Amino acid sequence: MAARVKRGVSLYSFQEEMFLGQMTIEDCVAFAASIGAKGIEILPEQNMPSFPNIDDRQVAWWKELMAKHGTELTCYDMFLDTKARKDRLMTDDEQVASIRRDLVLCNRLGIRNMRVLVFVRPDILERCVPYAEELDVHMGVEVHSPWHMEHAWILRTVEVADRLGTKHLGLLPDMGIFMKHYPPVYRDRFIRQGARPEVAQFIVDQHEQKIMAEYTIYEVAVKMKGNPAEVRMAETLRHHPYANPKRIRDYIPYFRHIQAKFYEMTEDDRDPTHAYDEVIRELVAGGWDGYLSSEYEGNRWIQDVQVVDSREQVRRQHRMFERLIAQVEGAR
Repeated sequence: MAARVKRGVSLYSFQEEMFLGQMTIEDCVAFAASIGAKGIEILPEQNMPSFPNIDDRQVAWWKELMAKHGTELTCYDMFLDTKARKDRLMTDDEQVASIRRDLVLCNRLGIRNMRVLVFVRPDILERCVPYAEELDVHMGVEVHSPWHMEHAWILRTVEVADRLGTKHLGLLPDMGIFMKHYPPVYRDRFIRQGARPEVAQFIVDQHEQKIMAEYTIYEVAVKMKGNPAEVRMAETLRHHPYANPKRIRDYIPYFRHIQAKFYEMTEDDRDPTHAYDEVIRELVAGGWDGYLSSEYEGNRWIQDVQVVDSREQVRRQHRMFERLIAQVEGAR
């Protein structure tokens, strides 16, 4: 049987409910399992109160939780606190030590993928490769908008991985780079903040035409005498260029995990923003058999006017995944 795209969830998706005390870690895992999302991506700094001091009892608790719900830990989201001290930035040696600490905890938890923040320098990661190989953890640099897989900064990591011939350094794409349409929840929030509907629509139309962000910002700020909400809305375009999904196949050898970013799912289980139909077609064609890990980030755009229901949003995304995967595989 051909390899199949797998479905998972980042616990980041439930940050609203966890912050409000409406869901526990186990509630999140149990829900994910109930919709067939067997892969669980964690953020230790958010999900482990005693981080970075994790004892064997806590490691055992996580492993028992996975066994109980038939799930597995798929990815560890690391952070590098280069500004932990007020008087200076972390030295290179301190950065390497911090990353090694995270790799060790990954290994203890049985996790084989670590999301690396995009700002971590390639030369620092090169120094960490021997540790990643020893501990059998893949370091995937997060390809997060406004970067894309062919951005010069991202290609520096690819060059290091190729030069070292290592299978423990590569990329971890965030599907936000495939934002084909401007998010309706963004537009509506800016309108509530005072953006004129006609100016908001102008910005949406400019994004649809893929006009360079700086041109749109100039039009809104100077020619249209945009108010603060309108200028802020135009400035979001700087962070959301649209990458070409057709290039995914070229970089699949560098992937071990994918963050399936989304801001909103409609009632008919469609994402009005991201080109998931094109993305999944390329992943299946390229033989990808890793996890698509839901990363819901729409809460912050609607929490001023309605109750956030992260579970329903994630459930809808997974129904979309099931439909799209079945359609693509059925057409092969």
